[in-house]
Amino acid sequence: MDKKSIFFYKNHLTSLLLFFLIIGYSINSQAQDDTSYNEYKGKIVNSENNKPLVSSSISVNGTNISTVTNDEGEFLLKVPKTMSDGRITVTYLGYKDKTLNLSEFDNDELKIGLTLSVTELSEVNIDPRDPEALIRAVMKKKGDNYLNDHTIMTAFYRETIKKRRSYVSLSEAVVDVYKNPYLSNKADIIKLYKARKSADYKKLDTVAVKLQGGPTSTLYIDLMKNPDNILTQEMLEFYNFSFDKSTKIGDRYIYVLNFKQKPSVLDPLYHGKLYIDAKTLALNKAVFSLNVEDKNKVSKMFVRKKPGNAKVHINEASYDIDYRQKDGRWYYSYGRIDLEVKVNWKRKLFNSKYKLNVEMAVTDWRKNIDNESIKFRDRLKSSVVISDEASGFSDPKFWGEYNVIEPEKSIESAIKKIQKQLRKLN
Repeated sequence: MDKKSIFFYKNHLTSLLLFFLIIGYSINSQAQDDTSYNEYKGKIVNSENNKPLVSSSISVNGTNISTVTNDEGEFLLKVPKTMSDGRITVTYLGYKDKTLNLSEFDNDELKIGLTLSVTELSEVNIDPRDPEALIRAVMKKKGDNYLNDHTIMTAFYRETIKKRRSYVSLSEAVVDVYKNPYLSNKADIIKLYKARKSADYKKLDTVAVKLQGGPTSTLYIDLMKNPDNILTQEMLEFYNFSFDKSTKIGDRYIYVLNFKQKPSVLDPLYHGKLYIDAKTLALNKAVFSLNVEDKNKVSKMFVRKKPGNAKVHINEASYDIDYRQKDGRWYYSYGRIDLEVKVNWKRKLFNSKYKLNVEMAVTDWRKNIDNESIKFRDRLKSSVVISDEASGFSDPKFWGEYNVIEPEKSIESAIKKIQKQLRKLN
C-alpha cells in the first residue's frame, strides 16, 4: 500500500453517511405499559467542583444491566422490582469507583460525587520507549480479553441534528444487537425493536440533512471488532504513537497512548488517545478525531447525495468508544460520534451549519446459547435512515422497562415542542 495515499482504503468509521434528501419514511411502534420495574434517577459529578461527568457508567452489580449519563451528568436507571435490594457501581475514567445501595435513592434525583484517583504506575513492565510494542500486545491478546461468545445485546440509540442552536431532527431507538465473537470476521447484526423520530424541515432550508446508517454506524467504531482503521499491522505504519500521562479507572491502572498520522501520509486518518488496561492489556476506551484538513477528500468520505448548488464540508468528526468488563472479558458498551457540517450555497450570502450526534449505549446483554438468529428481512440495513414520523413522542411511557440515555434539558425541550405540535394536529 502506498504510504502517501491510502484514500481508497476501506474505511468503516465513515460509514456514518450524510444524506441530503427531502423524502423520508416511517417506523411505527406502540407504547407499552410495564410497571415491573423501579426507576432510579441521579446525577454524577466531580465531588470537588460539581462539574457533571459525561458518559459515566452506572451498572447494577451482579447483572448486565447498565446505562450512561447524558451531557449534563444525569441518568435514569430502570431495575426490576425483584432487585430493589441490589447495589450499583458508578465508574468514570480517572476517578475512583463508587458503590451505592439502591435503597439510598428516593423520589428526588440523587447527586453522586466521584473523587479523582492518584496515579502512580510503578508496576509498569512495558518499555515506555516502544509504544508500538504495546499496541501489538493489545492486538495479540484480543482473543483472551474480549467476549468469545455469541451474545444478544439490548441497546439504546439516539441521533440528533441541530442547525446552529435549534434541533431540527431527533431520533431514538431500542435495538437488539446480535454480536459475534471478537475473533470472528462476521459483522454484527442489528434488529430494530422500536423507534421514534421527528424532523422540522422548515429549519432545514428545504433540504433535509439525514444520517444514513443509524445504529449500525455506532457498531463500526468498535475498534477491537473492526480494527481496520488503526489497530492492524498494516495500519500501524501510517501512525506515530507516544505515551501520555497514565490514569486509572477505579482501582485499575491505565496506559494512555497518543496517536496521529505520520506527516508523510497525505490522506485523512485519525488522531487521539487509546486507554489500555495495564494488567490485561485490553483497550477499554478510545477518543479520537478525523483529520479534516483536506476538505474535499473528507467530504467525499461522508456525503452520498447533495444538491448541485451546494458545497458540503466536514469541520469536525470525533469518536468516543467505551468498553466494560464482566467476568474477566471486555465488551463494547458505548459509542458516540459527533460531526459538524458546513453547507455553502451558491449565490447565497449565508451558509448553513449543522451539528450531528449519534450515540448508542448497551444497556443489557446475554449469551446467545440457543444460537438465535435474525431473518434477513428483519435485519437493519447499513443504508437505513431512521423514521421521520413523530410516533411515540406524545407517550411518556413509550420505552417501558427499557433503559435509555436520559435526555438532557435541551432535548426535553425539543420533545415538549413535538408534543405540542402533535396535540395541534389532533
